[in-house]
Amino acid sequence: IAMAATRNVMRAVRVFEFGGPEVLKLQSDVLIPHPKENQVLIKVHACGVNPVETYIRSGNYARKPAVPYTPGSDVAGVIEGVGEHVTAFKKGDRVFTIGTISGGYADYAVAAANRVFPLSDKLDFRQGAAIGIPYFTAYRALFQKGHAKAGESVLVHGASGGVGIATCQIARACGLKVLGTAGTEEGMNMVLRNGAHQAFNHRETNYVDKIKEYTGMEGVDIIIEMLSNINLATDLQLLSYAGRVMVVGCRGPVEINPRDTMSKESSIIGVSLFLATEEERHECATALLDGIEAGWLKPVVGSEYPLDKVVKAHEDIIHSSGARGKMVLLP
Repeated sequence: IAMAATRNVMRAVRVFEFGGPEVLKLQSDVLIPHPKENQVLIKVHACGVNPVETYIRSGNYARKPAVPYTPGSDVAGVIEGVGEHVTAFKKGDRVFTIGTISGGYADYAVAAANRVFPLSDKLDFRQGAAIGIPYFTAYRALFQKGHAKAGESVLVHGASGGVGIATCQIARACGLKVLGTAGTEEGMNMVLRNGAHQAFNHRETNYVDKIKEYTGMEGVDIIIEMLSNINLATDLQLLSYAGRVMVVGCRGPVEINPRDTMSKESSIIGVSLFLATEEERHECATALLDGIEAGWLKPVVGSEYPLDKVVKAHEDIIHSSGARGKMVLLP
């Protein structure tokens, strides 16, 4: 009886109050959730860590889950069970998600079947956990909101992180001229290996001049911006006529001169994957699954942490010296 009683519990990270990374508590006696209708239960092999999860945890974000909750949305693993009316998946299928209901920083997670996708044998589970938010956000920023076209130029500001690498790969595959910035030599090389035609070090004081020199009078058509509170004013100087800055990431307010948008009729457009419609998510998924099959979508996994080092993971994703691929937790 004791054995049977222990089998229905799992380890999961729980947040009981909003605050710093220290509010993340790993518990080993959390009940394994049950999939309801149109839901699946996934045995988690890897879970992506995204900056947005640190913002939500701090309590300073537009979306506040009810506490206690388990963070994490980008899970890769194996279907353990399916709820009623689920026909697309069966026990044993390899899958990845762009959202969970119960939280991904755990041994098991429940997800809506329409947020779950088959994971190709070409990718391992850690790569599967690196697809979700980064690649869907990159595709949405480039095409659904940025209306990028082949032949245009795109500058990926902060190109060596999860969303950055995803953007470089997608933009290159779709015929754009790709420029990327990173904060280290290693990061710049990674950006070049993943589709950028040219890389710049955003820690160099004159890097903006170098980008201007490279793009000439034209400027860049689209900027995918991961740190708009630092870079937005500069971005407006780098744009072409009718250029657009896609705000993907931000960690605070910034001062800009709106006249800089008037002189080129440029746009600043916010991007939020959470506002995507079912149709838009389906369009993203179709393009990305095609990319996996074609071989150009290859997530780069960076730092890996066991579940009991989740506090360190949340510290590092905000304070590390330069991103190098996608951060993942391995239960």
